[in-house]
Amino acid sequence: MLTAILARPDDFDGWRAAARRLAVAGVSPGEVVWQVGDTATDLLGGDDLPAVDAPMFNVPKAFIEVTGRVICHRDQERFALLYTALTTLRTRPKLLDDAADPLVRRLYDLDKAVRRDVHKMRAFVRFRDVPDPEGERFAAWFEPEHHIVRRNASFFARRFANMRWSILTPNECVHWDGELSFTPGATRADAPDGDALEETWRTYFASIFNPARLKVKAMTAEMPKKYWRNLPEASLVPGLIAGAEERTRMMIDAGDKAGMTNAAVQAGVGAWVRTGDGSPADALAALRDDAAQCKRCPLFGPATQTVFGEGPSDARLVFVGEQPGDSEDLAGRPFIGPAGQVFDRALAAAGIDRARTYVTNAVKHFKFEQRGKRRIHSKPDISEINACRWWVEHERAAIRPAVTVALGASAARSLTGKTVTISKERGRPLILADGTEAWITVHPSFLLRIEDKAAAALEFDRFVADLVAVRERLAVLSG
Repeated sequence: MLTAILARPDDFDGWRAAARRLAVAGVSPGEVVWQVGDTATDLLGGDDLPAVDAPMFNVPKAFIEVTGRVICHRDQERFALLYTALTTLRTRPKLLDDAADPLVRRLYDLDKAVRRDVHKMRAFVRFRDVPDPEGERFAAWFEPEHHIVRRNASFFARRFANMRWSILTPNECVHWDGELSFTPGATRADAPDGDALEETWRTYFASIFNPARLKVKAMTAEMPKKYWRNLPEASLVPGLIAGAEERTRMMIDAGDKAGMTNAAVQAGVGAWVRTGDGSPADALAALRDDAAQCKRCPLFGPATQTVFGEGPSDARLVFVGEQPGDSEDLAGRPFIGPAGQVFDRALAAAGIDRARTYVTNAVKHFKFEQRGKRRIHSKPDISEINACRWWVEHERAAIRPAVTVALGASAARSLTGKTVTISKERGRPLILADGTEAWITVHPSFLLRIEDKAAAALEFDRFVADLVAVRERLAVLSG
């Protein structure tokens, strides 16, 4: 048994050199073990093959092209499959024309998967501006399914030749500064979460969205949800889907008023899928499932679990807190601890039914300091709030509330993307990027920290007054 050692998982040149030498020497596929190591100085392990004097041989150009892509697949058998095909080609030169052959069919399936992954990387990489003392620089995060970073590197170098950029992935990173370089893999926390241009891009994306041409299944097939967390415009998608049917009706009504017939308006209207696809409830369920595996920041490590929002998917009122506490972390539900009890009492005093609201947090994992057996709350920093903002935006986009209430400064930053002074903005509406209103007040935990009972009672009354104003405003907006 011989061992062929390749330098990298996508080492096409190393595989070709070893495979040709093995094939010329007459080594059968069953006698070779293919491995990926740190070095490839000794391609054939003990190098105990006799000297190869026979001339090398040619193979169809199509095989070279397919091999270059299949090598990038994650299938551990790819090297052996390709070597089997190579040895077969010597006696069956038209092997690749036989699509019914099981080996050929499998190679084509691997080839198709890699080509699709290459396309998705080119379509869904989003560069963001990052600080750099040497000048303007951009970085992007992407999670490819296969080993395609080097294969795609030249495409990005040509397309963004005038930029200095990096594409970070879990297995390997590529950098361009006039020439390409590669470094080991990174983590999602190493990549930027957003920049100043993203709100402009979201506004543009929303403006060009045509609900009449929406086909949910086709869209999600082309842009699977696993890519959404890296796309700034994806925060708008659930809400745009949820509201598409109503917007289409509005377009039809507008067409009628303009003298157009319904038939003419509907000529470009894609069939609306009246299944569960794209409903707010389905969108929230999918988000909840995805968030359970969230590793967008390091807080997932020490926390017990993700604490996602809860409430009806058609809630007109959303509350955003700071982060789960000890009780919430253990139970997996927001606002059930001491601050949650104050919150419930204030809601009741303000005449708001919590069961009809959606309650969530700016940060989905409990951040704490361990002191003996106690876990003490620790305030999340800006990077952690920004990392979790993706989830909050998607929750709101799915629900499309009329009013969102920020409970505390962390929640206000999550909603607005900037530092907000509560005393300055409290008690009046702010318009968010999606055109809906946000109201800002204190977090219920603030009331728990006031030691003077009279002062605490006064602040509780102010908190209730804020909630009453929100309830009255919601009534006006709801007509």
